[in-house]
Amino acid sequence: MRLLHTSDWHLGRSFHRVSLLEAQAAYLDHLVATVREREVDAVLVSGDVYDRAVPPLSAVELFDRALHRLAAAGVPTVMISGNHDSARRLGVGAGLFERAGIHLRTDPEGCATPVVLTDDHGDVALYGLPYLEPALVKDALRAPKAGHEAVLTAAMDRVRADLAARPAGTRSVVLAHAFVAGGEPSDSERDITVGGVAAVPAGVFDGVDYVALGHLHGSQRVTERVRYSGSPLAYSFSEDGHRKTMWLIDLDGDGNIAAEERIDCPVERPLARLRGRLDTLLEDPGLDRHEHAWVEATLTDPVRPADPMARLARRFPHTLSLVFDPERPPEDPLASYAQRLKGRDDHQIAEDFVAHVRGGSGPSDLERTVLRAAFDDVRVDESVREVSR
Repeated sequence: MRLLHTSDWHLGRSFHRVSLLEAQAAYLDHLVATVREREVDAVLVSGDVYDRAVPPLSAVELFDRALHRLAAAGVPTVMISGNHDSARRLGVGAGLFERAGIHLRTDPEGCATPVVLTDDHGDVALYGLPYLEPALVKDALRAPKAGHEAVLTAAMDRVRADLAARPAGTRSVVLAHAFVAGGEPSDSERDITVGGVAAVPAGVFDGVDYVALGHLHGSQRVTERVRYSGSPLAYSFSEDGHRKTMWLIDLDGDGNIAAEERIDCPVERPLARLRGRLDTLLEDPGLDRHEHAWVEATLTDPVRPADPMARLARRFPHTLSLVFDPERPPEDPLASYAQRLKGRDDHQIAEDFVAHVRGGSGPSDLERTVLRAAFDDVRVDESVREVSR
């Protein structure tokens, strides 16, 4: 059975205030063409269909056209909600869509009800695990605690129980939206940390033949059977080194990966991250190849130059981001402060603040627990309010 694994479309997202709608439409054209040309048996969409819970009408219309075209191709599509989606909104009409071969899986309690497809070797059960926000699904899944590993384990226990009751030789595929340990993140994924932990071990998914993951935007293998397709477009400059692709996976009669291929996605415009003094960036002939790219320029001039964006735009007309990182001696207090903040999340910065106002003494273990709980509560509350709008 040939599977096309994709995820993280983020329909409606812009890139530094530049609309990506045309690029997203070109990607969906490419997706449908690939389905037809490569004789795909099932399309897997592993969450974050939209970029936010209440997407703009243009994104909804693009999604609607994509569903019609996939249904017209006669190829089953299994789709789950991600942490950016409103599960309830995305799931509206799921029963009706199912008649057209579009299988939306947005209800956590339905995670053990698979879409069953059949080929010459027998059945393939495809299980859709939507994004599981621990605080919201713990009770429904009867998980022992509100953590990512606990709720995913509870969901997978249900999947394994259903699979065990099926005929011997039934192959299995799981779609999930999560941060699995061993995956390489980028700057464009929304933080899903709970209790200081974001990642879950790959072993949570033991017992199935293929796991089609969404959430991380780089295409990658966690294990041979557990993979991220990544996003089809770049959504931050941290993805400048990504090769944007979809996984084309052939499962044989024993559930092994008989063949695999990364199908490249169309690139509207490449990314370039440039660094140096302004005069160097404007004069270096080696940078000619970036003149048509989306550009993030980091200026290292000790003193901020005049009109840097306008001057850069004359050579690099698609400059979208301007960062200042002036060259400073190591003993400069401003340099050390920036270095301390670099790569630290909100919770770590809060702990640093506590240590600062106390003159060096950081929070106790109990205070760290209170801080984590506060950040978790705010994140869950924001998620609930966004969905309820």
